[in-house]
Order: sequence, then C-alpha cells, then structure tokens
Amino acid sequence: MSAQNKARGVAVKDRPSASTLSKEKNLDFYYDVTGGGSDDDYDSEDEPMPKDETEEKLEKLLFGDTAGFHSALKDHEVGSTELVRRKGTGEDSDMEISGDEEGDLADVDDADLFFLDAGNADAVEPILDIDGAQSGKEAQLDGYHEPAAAWEDSDDERITVSLAGHSRLRKLRATEAEDVVSGKEYVRRLRKQFERLQAAPQWATTSGTRSSKRRKTGSESGDEVTTSMDEMDTDEDEEQEMSLQPLARLLQNAGDLTRGDEPKLAGGKRKLRQEVLDIQRMKDVGGNQPSSIDSLSFHPHHPLLLSSGPASTLFLHHVSPHSASPNPLLTSLHIRRTPLHTSAFSSPTGNRIFFAGRRRYFHIWDLDTGKVEKVNGTADRKEEQKTMERFKPSPCGRWIAFVGSTKKGGGVITIMDATTLQWIAHVRIDSAGGVADFAWWSDGEGMCVVGKNGEVNEWDGREKRIIARWMDEGAVGITVLSLGGKSGRSELGGDRWVAIGSSSGIVNIYDRRPWAMVSNSKKKQKEDLQAGIPRHPKPARMLDQLTTPTSYLVFSNDGQLLVMASRWKRDALRLIHLPSCTVYRNWPTSNTPFGRITAVAIAPTSNMLAVANEQGKIRLWEIHG
Repeated sequence: MSAQNKARGVAVKDRPSASTLSKEKNLDFYYDVTGGGSDDDYDSEDEPMPKDETEEKLEKLLFGDTAGFHSALKDHEVGSTELVRRKGTGEDSDMEISGDEEGDLADVDDADLFFLDAGNADAVEPILDIDGAQSGKEAQLDGYHEPAAAWEDSDDERITVSLAGHSRLRKLRATEAEDVVSGKEYVRRLRKQFERLQAAPQWATTSGTRSSKRRKTGSESGDEVTTSMDEMDTDEDEEQEMSLQPLARLLQNAGDLTRGDEPKLAGGKRKLRQEVLDIQRMKDVGGNQPSSIDSLSFHPHHPLLLSSGPASTLFLHHVSPHSASPNPLLTSLHIRRTPLHTSAFSSPTGNRIFFAGRRRYFHIWDLDTGKVEKVNGTADRKEEQKTMERFKPSPCGRWIAFVGSTKKGGGVITIMDATTLQWIAHVRIDSAGGVADFAWWSDGEGMCVVGKNGEVNEWDGREKRIIARWMDEGAVGITVLSLGGKSGRSELGGDRWVAIGSSSGIVNIYDRRPWAMVSNSKKKQKEDLQAGIPRHPKPARMLDQLTTPTSYLVFSNDGQLLVMASRWKRDALRLIHLPSCTVYRNWPTSNTPFGRITAVAIAPTSNMLAVANEQGKIRLWEIHG
C-alpha cells in the first residue's frame, strides 16, 4: 500500500516505532498496531496526555491542593482558639478545638462568646423598673413623642369647606344659614353621615346576636301559619309561649316606642317650602328581604314599619335610625303558600294587622294577644269575591273594603264590618273594565271610587248610595286614586285634594274645597244629584313628570306633600308641594338609589318617607322642612 501511494505521488508519513512512542509519551505500555491492523485502528485519544509543569502550577493556584488546605486551617484562628486536623485519624478525622479544649473556653468572657442584635443603637427605649417607674434614662425620653396616626392630617385645621356652595354637601349643615366649616369639622360630619347610612356590622355591636328560628303557632289556622322571631333557641314549652307574644311583649326592649319624645317645632305646625326640600337619607330598614316588597305601611302611633311581599312573610321593624342598632327586626310571620299582596294596620288604634293574597280568604293578626285568625269570604259572595288581595281598612276602623273580582256590568266593592267580619254593603259602579282604585274619606263615612273609564263616584255610606259622579280630565287608563289634606268642612269626608294617576303617567290634582262649599248649600235639594259637584271639573294642576304608568299616589297626613311614583321605570318618583302643586326640583337627584319602586309610605308624623323596591330593600329618608 505504501508503494502504491508513493507511485501516485501522495506523501505518506512514516509510522513511528513502538520504542519511540514509549519515550515520547512516557507510557508504561502501548498497543501494538503495526501488525495486521490498518491506520484507522489506532486512536491517540485512548491515552490521556500527561500534565506539564505549567498546567499543574495553574491548577494549584486556582483550585489549591491538600497540603495548602491543611496549612490554611492551621493558620486560621478564632479568638484564643484554632482549628486543626486531629492527628492519627486518617481521612475520616473530625475537627477539634486545640489547646486544653474546655479549659480554654472557661476562661473566655461571656461578652466575647455572645452578643445581642438590638437593631439601631441610637434608638431610645424607655426602661422601667419593677415598680413601673422610669430608670435613669428619663432625661433621654423627655423629647420623645408618639407618631401621629396615618389618617390625621395637620392641614385639616387650616382649610375651610363651604357646605352651602355644593349641592351634595348641604345635607351636612346643622342649620340652613350655616355655610363654612373647618376641615376638622367637615371630616367629623362626613363620618357621622356615613354612620347614619351604613349600619354597624354584627361583629362590632356590643350586644350578642341571636339566632332566628322558625316556630309554629297554636292559632286556629292550624299548621298554616309559622312565625320567625329573633330569640335564642329554647325548649318546646318556652318556644310555644314566645310564638304567641303580644305586641307589648315584643316591644318591651325596643327602646322609645312612642312619638311623644320628639322635639316640638317652634311656632306650632311645620310648613314646607316650595321647590326646595330639606331631606336627609337615614339607614335602610333591615337587610334585603327574600322578595320584592309590594306593601308598606307605618303604625299610626308606634315607630313600627310593616312590610310584605310575594315571599308570604310579614316583617315588623322598629324604626329607630339614630340608635346603636338601627331599625331592628322585631318579628316576622310566614303564611304558607300565600304570596301576600296587601298588608295594613287597622286605624285608628293599629292593634290589628290585615293581610291577604290572591286567595278567597284573608288573615287578621291581633297584636294585643298575638293570635292569628283566618277569615273566609262569605259563601253567598263567591262569584263576586273570588280573591281578597286588594283591600283598604277605613280610617275610622269600623269597616274594611275589598275590590271585587267580577267585572260584569261594571265593578263592585264589598264592605265588611271590621269587628264582626260580616257583610255590610256593596258599592257598584258602571265602568267598562271594572274598578281601577278607591280611597276612603278621612272620616270613614264614605269613599271615592274611580273606574278604568275615568268616571269618579262619590259614595256616601250613611245613605248607602252614590251621591255624585264626575269625569277625570283626559281619562286615559286610570290606574290609581288617592285623597289627602283637610278642606275644613265635613262635606265629602273633609278631604281637600283628589289625585288621579293614569297609564300615560299624567297625574291630575283636584281641589274639592270649592265643591264642599257648594254641596253644603245644596245638600237638602234632592233633585240635585250632584250636590254642587261639577260633572267635568278642571284640575288644579296636571303633572307630567312621569313617563310610565302611575303606580302610587301617597299624601302626607298634614296634606303638604304628595308622592307619585311608577314601578315600571327605575328611580321614577317625584315629590309635590301642596297647596302650590309644584314639583320639588332639588330632590330626588340622579344619584338617589330608588331602583324599581314597589311600595311607598309616609309616617303619620309626616317627617319620614319609606320607599321599597323589587330587590327587597327599604330606603328611609327624614324630612326636615
């Protein structure tokens, strides 16, 4: 092969001999590759290359060696001790302390062995002796002061805030003439306003919370009625006794229950201003109820608020927005399988509660005894009174009227005795579509009934007949009617104002004072059926602020305020001043949280407004003037 390569002109390097490789590589042995093998069988990487002097020196400087490691240990000292290798122990030897071992450590001071990390040595800490008095370092603590709280700002004492200049801050004024306050006072009033609106959490209240438990009553209604009261769990005997508590027992720990302690207004009767109303929001009544609230009413004498809805439960709250635990729930009563539509206190005493749903019966809750009674409709009026969900007790407390379900030939209203629960009379009107709404006269001797065709009927209970009829102007889909104010005369019940709402949102307000004067002069003229009431009267004011069907018209007891609202649109509520019949322009605002309104009520003292919505919330406002 070598001869052939030479013949081809290829330079071939001669293979060194085995003796030469042994001398050059300092190898103890070598492979013989000369015999029978090719050039490819020889691999130079099979033999490690020896380290030269330069490589070994660099490796020692970079990584060190065993001799250098032991030498470094001998040279290293800590205090009066040094670490050395234990002699004669081989590779597994441990490190020990040289010298006399424990004898050397015994001579070392504790201050040299241990130290305490006290942080910043310049910080001054008060040192107290056993008796609680400061030590000799009191002189260093004379200039020490506690750091100010993060929420305290020194600029609050130097700034001033105008309350009258901002519409959202006017509610913080103590008097109408007040304007500028300091920053510190402004912060205090903001905190007070927040505490009014936000109830304290249960964990922050001092009194322990009580678990609620549903209990059955032993009334005549059998297993149909159950009550839920905020009482601690008791045995069965005590539980039965608590479920039948009268109102006096329920209210004995509720604080001030009468309105006699309220401050008297200077100058007698309060008069509300036009266009601008001083009103302030209070804490909401209770929590969210399990359904919408379709009925809302105040007790005529005690600060109690009654609410009910499709959840088949009545809730009775104690209205006390300024107390530590505002507006607590006194008790609740559940009626199985009876979604409630209407609930109301009986006037004028308020010792009974009437409530009903879309059923042929209704219930009476006697607050004096705690007894709940189920009352069925009369057997001979089943066709006319298939449901008893729409009713209104009379202001005198003698009667209770139900809107009939029949619409054949018009509408009908059934009147029952509130004491004997017997049928007394019927009020029939000639109206296509039946009865739209009705309202009792303030003396309870009659009522005003309006049909869906817009015709209003004045029914006198003493004569058991309709004494006058008149048409509402416009008369487009009448939805609601309400009476309020005092006319100063006994004719037509003594009510001055008649408010009628329609499906278009238009509300007409009529003044009946001129009618009463004419009626008094002609009441003995039998041939004059109208008794001086015009057939087509002109409204004193037509209000068009609502754009959806009018659902609620509520007068205050003093006759100075009218609330009109619609449940078909969010925040659809307006307040009207009487007798000017003007709408207040400063309230409600665009940020007033009404929601979809489902019930409205004004307190008997005319100083508090309650609004419920379909989310089960009851908002509360206080009217100052």
